[in-house]
Amino acid sequence: MTIWIGLTGGIGSGKSQAAAEFLHLDVPLIDADAISRQLTAPKGKALPIIRQVFGASLFDEHACLKRGELRNLVFSSEAAKHKLEALMHPLIADEISRQQSVYSDRPYGVIELPLLAEKPVFRVLVDRVLLIDCSRENRLKRVMQRSGLEEEEVRKIMAAQASDEQRRAIADDVLNNIGTLDELKAKVGRLHRFYQYLAQA
Repeated sequence: MTIWIGLTGGIGSGKSQAAAEFLHLDVPLIDADAISRQLTAPKGKALPIIRQVFGASLFDEHACLKRGELRNLVFSSEAAKHKLEALMHPLIADEISRQQSVYSDRPYGVIELPLLAEKPVFRVLVDRVLLIDCSRENRLKRVMQRSGLEEEEVRKIMAAQASDEQRRAIADDVLNNIGTLDELKAKVGRLHRFYQYLAQA
């Protein structure tokens, strides 16, 4: 049976880079954010439900979702955010399960799940939780450098996410991503060997 590792971490922690390193080692990788984008892309499975719940005003003349307007709506309304999550999360979970079945012959796989600490609905999909961790100040600097956002904006995003303590509380394994890319690769390599051992035990 395939062991599934839920890879999570706060914004700027380097979880996508860690996920890419697992993929480089030929480990199956499922990306929850990519699935969400596919579901809301043109002709995506989520579009009819979004139209039904939020109305046609969120779609352009080509029936494409106005992502910016939807983003603004859920940021400004907690009720709208909960409605969107209630319709999206089951669809994302179903697609993750479908993709998991494709890799049923592999020792282990990784699911990149940024909201694993915030949304317990996804925890049933994983056997272990790997937290990519580093200090808030390091994460703040990384996000500002890569996105061009001001410090206040990044801090608001961080404040809306789970706390470091909440993430650590659900983690089985913690990778401290405070060094170079080579150091990250070495740490992922050690975890790779550990997960292979677990799968054979």
